[in-house]
Amino acid sequence: MSSSDQERVSKTQMKKQMDGLQDLGMQLTGLSTDTLKKIGLPEDLYEAVLAYKTITSNSAIKRQAQYIGRLMRDTDPEPIARYLAKLRGGNAAHNAFLQRVEQARDRLITTDEALTAFIADYPHADAGKLRTLIRNTRKEQELNKPPKNFRALFQEIKAVMDGGTARQDTGTNE
Repeated sequence: MSSSDQERVSKTQMKKQMDGLQDLGMQLTGLSTDTLKKIGLPEDLYEAVLAYKTITSNSAIKRQAQYIGRLMRDTDPEPIARYLAKLRGGNAAHNAFLQRVEQARDRLITTDEALTAFIADYPHADAGKLRTLIRNTRKEQELNKPPKNFRALFQEIKAVMDGGTARQDTGTNE
């Protein structure tokens, strides 16, 4: 009785492990070809992931997913998991940065004193351009117009906070 319990647990653990490897392999299918090259996957796994991206038939997709899972069993999953975690961490940091930009934009639209504080924090910012974008954004919001200047203000603040200059002129839309 106890040996069959141990056998059942070990089969369950093995199945969970295989499912985990297949899930890790499936995360690879969402990456671009350039990113896949950077990971340094074994050639057969790399080719299987690329083939998965081209398949349209549901049953063929399932078979290819199982094949990727099988190939993952012969591959050390740790470097792949670390690389994917690093990618997710980079996205989290970028999202936090974009939230800071949004908060700065909201403060700038809400009060005039915010521009003074922003210029003090970012002396390389073009105060005249920001002032114009803020004024135009406020008018847009009052008249319920499309958020062209609202977006341009975001891009300008993002460029300033990122340390560069804005790529877009005030008249362009994203």
